[in-house]
Amino acid sequence: MNISPLRRIDVPAFAIGTGLIALAGVVVWDTGRMTIGATYGIGPEAMPYVLGAFLALLGVAHLVSALREARPEPEETDLGAIGWIGAALFGLLAAIGLGGGFVLGTAILFAFTARAFGRRALLLDLGIGLVLGVLIFLVFNDLLTLTLPQGPVERLL
Repeated sequence: MNISPLRRIDVPAFAIGTGLIALAGVVVWDTGRMTIGATYGIGPEAMPYVLGAFLALLGVAHLVSALREARPEPEETDLGAIGWIGAALFGLLAAIGLGGGFVLGTAILFAFTARAFGRRALLLDLGIGLVLGVLIFLVFNDLLTLTLPQGPVERLL
């Protein structure tokens, strides 16, 4: 009798998959408690359901990956890149929290994230981020009439 050895489960992938499914459940449960309703068409509660479904699908994919026998070897962790991503998120939060506004926060987020991916033109990336931030702000503010955090740049627009 040929007994196959027990499969090894990829514990980190299994934990991430379980966490994503739990997060999807929380998002869907919390969305069900919303009291905002649309007078016509699809209301604001539709997008959290889409997000919950996406998180659940991503969680299931992680679980399947954790149970597969043939898995790729993980790459080494680049702590410098993780640091730049953390600094990007902190910069976004700090810019918004300290009154710098959405555009400045977006520029910092874009430039620092580009740096995390290996790009070295920080000043140019800040400029690109400013242009993207202005365009995004104008779309949200003028076309969608949704308010984003305002700072000095947004007040000029």
